[in-house]
Amino acid sequence: MSAMDEFLDHLDYPMYVVTAVAGRERGGCLVGFASQCSMVPVRFMVWLSTANRTYRVARSAEVLAVHQLARAQFDLAEHFGGTTGDDVDKFAGVAWHEGPGGTVILDDVPAWFVGRVEDHVEGGDHVGFLLSPLAAASAEPPSPDAELFRLSDSEGIEAGHPVQDA
Repeated sequence: MSAMDEFLDHLDYPMYVVTAVAGRERGGCLVGFASQCSMVPVRFMVWLSTANRTYRVARSAEVLAVHQLARAQFDLAEHFGGTTGDDVDKFAGVAWHEGPGGTVILDDVPAWFVGRVEDHVEGGDHVGFLLSPLAAASAEPPSPDAELFRLSDSEGIEAGHPVQDA
């Protein structure tokens, strides 16, 4: 194992579900590469795999929705991370409503925000979408001891699309 592999094995970052709508197309996937990247103005970067249908929908979307998951929402994470929109409608049987800009907002998540796509950044097998927040909401009241779904919680989810070789 390389030193870089060991470094990465120590990370346990939050996972998110990102949804995109462009025309009549909808997409959604489980995302591990995401972070706030600016304080003033507030900006958030989410990285989508170029292998995913969600990426193809997001390339034409003006806004994306980013959803936090609770640690107990393994089934929802597995649904969006372990299936591909190439084969199934990921939104069938999932509670959601239309949000700002026509986005898909998942119900029953701890928090979400919708961001306008400001830019794209090529990053290898993922492309970064730089988002400027337009709207956000969180569960009321937020639980002080609620834990977010993290990378370590995703063990056992087999990706709907395999990782592409560089």
